[in-house]
Amino acid sequence: MKKISCLLPLLLLCLALPFFSAAADVVISEVMASNGYFENGHAWDWVELYNDGKSAVDLSGWHLSDSKKDPLKWAFPQGTRLKAGKYLTVWCTGEEVSDPGSGSAFYTGFAISSGGETLILSDAAGAEVQRLKLPAQYGCVSYGLPRGGGEYGFFENPTRGARNETAAFPARTEAPSLTTPGGFYQGSVTVEAAAPEGASLRYTTDGSTPTEKSRLFPAEGLTFRKTAALRIRAFRENEVSSETVSATYFVDEDPLTPVVSLISDTRYLFSKKTGILVKGTGSIPNYSRGWEYPVNVEYFSLAGESLCNQMGTFTCSGHSARINAQKSIALYARKAWGSDRFYFNPFPTRDYESYKSLLLRAANSDAYATRLRDITASSLAEGQGILYQDHVVLQVFINGEYYGHYNLREKINKYFIAQYEGVTDEADIDRIDILARTGTDQFLQNGDNTDWLDLCDFCRKQDLNDPENLRHVEERLDIDSLFTHAAFEIILGNVDFTNVRVYRVPGGKWKMLLFDVEACWRGLDKTPIEYYIKPLNGKIQGFRHEPLNALLKVPEQKARFLRRVAELLETVFRWDRVEARFDEIIARLEPILPRHIARWKNMKLSNWQKNIRATKYYARVRPKKIPSLLKSAMKLTAAEVEEYFGHALAVLEEYNTER
Repeated sequence: MKKISCLLPLLLLCLALPFFSAAADVVISEVMASNGYFENGHAWDWVELYNDGKSAVDLSGWHLSDSKKDPLKWAFPQGTRLKAGKYLTVWCTGEEVSDPGSGSAFYTGFAISSGGETLILSDAAGAEVQRLKLPAQYGCVSYGLPRGGGEYGFFENPTRGARNETAAFPARTEAPSLTTPGGFYQGSVTVEAAAPEGASLRYTTDGSTPTEKSRLFPAEGLTFRKTAALRIRAFRENEVSSETVSATYFVDEDPLTPVVSLISDTRYLFSKKTGILVKGTGSIPNYSRGWEYPVNVEYFSLAGESLCNQMGTFTCSGHSARINAQKSIALYARKAWGSDRFYFNPFPTRDYESYKSLLLRAANSDAYATRLRDITASSLAEGQGILYQDHVVLQVFINGEYYGHYNLREKINKYFIAQYEGVTDEADIDRIDILARTGTDQFLQNGDNTDWLDLCDFCRKQDLNDPENLRHVEERLDIDSLFTHAAFEIILGNVDFTNVRVYRVPGGKWKMLLFDVEACWRGLDKTPIEYYIKPLNGKIQGFRHEPLNALLKVPEQKARFLRRVAELLETVFRWDRVEARFDEIIARLEPILPRHIARWKNMKLSNWQKNIRATKYYARVRPKKIPSLLKSAMKLTAAEVEEYFGHALAVLEEYNTER
């Protein structure tokens, strides 16, 4: 018995050895704590684990944490195995997670601090396997263990899911500076730059990110005799290369409008495999894949002053219009690339100091090729108590090449609405509800749609002549916003009636957003009245019509709506005011169209002028038709038409009749 008892501890030790050996083979191989590279629509932080052993390791019940107080914060699900020589990624989302993941991709609810913190990897018994202290991290630079061993450090290039680079560095070189600012020059410009002490500068002019193989920046400066997009980067021994500094130098250019210049790697723009401004070769067009890539964004005022020069990201924007050669582009400020805001304000009717995102709209969907109907019509909503997108007529350059006329717009998202509504708390901003079209799940842009769908069903089923039912709706819906929106759409004659956005801030009421009305001023028929004013139990087409029509069954609300339509007809849509808005925008657009047309060859200036005349005609005449159209749609009496529209018709007869 004594002999057996002596062998028992040795036997237990032998049984334990493979476990501890396998555990030692699993390491935190790479970490990204300030990620700006988007994959599947997200740029979450991530932790990569690697199995350096010769056999698979069962990670069931293992833990990963960023908290010393709670080292068992997150657990790998049962059945998780990491094969020898393989990697897995734990995405640290900073969001609520319902599915922990499987295979080689897992998801935690915590995010990693870019200011530096400690990661703890523990086995299923809670024993600590590895504790990795992260120093302060650089944006879009990963930190990890070099291939072949050595000290943890920063990598020149992240390699998630693949072998790490052989060299890791303790720090990153400081960014260089361009002492000659980007902007507009005559004849030529010699650009000078300053490098950090002991560093060399490399540069490119094709939009690509400079590498150690790029050309050395001349000590005497670099002379440009034509417009060029310059990128420079500093390199110093035993350090990760610096951030890329970019600027555009316009030579012999008369801007005529404000200018946006974008600089980005060609592979992000035009590569058949990865470029988002081309169709590509796959079954799904590149421009429809939702890819988001880094880009340098510059904004120059009409006077040529640089108001913004910073890195951000961009995506291809729009829906059916993406098939056009000239594509809309959405721009985003991302903290990982330097700043989470664009700290300037180009829009004349806004008093904001910064923006989270901006939209370069190509205006190709304009059926009559005026390139201005949406911005003209939307601008009429100024001061009318409804949210709309402001605009700037400008021109775009990409990697120094002219890319034509665009309309810069505010980008519709939770931050856009938060600015307008004065919401500043981040948690409340995240809870802003934004719905498109019918507001069903497939059209849920942000937040939750339950209350909106319940409200629409309530309006379909309940009589709002009952004061209690009406009060229930009034407490949840901004009726003025709904009536103004419907009135605008009907008066404009917007035939693309599916372009609807409904939103609500926490604690607020549902409101409408005037959005994408470029399919307006095309005719004098009833469209889109038949989609707005219809039976409560009618087919739902594009948006939920029930709230409007339930309210119109209440005499006081019907009168309220008709008065609002009349008010808009005799003020906002009075022709002298509309024409002034047209002519203001035409004056900005007309000088730049010849160059735009030469670039894209998708229209003729003579046709554009004809289209402008036709659009002006409908904008002038259609308001006079609205009372009779509403009379038919709402079955108004002659007395009601006179009561609500008599004065408006007199005003329109005076101002909207061609003399």
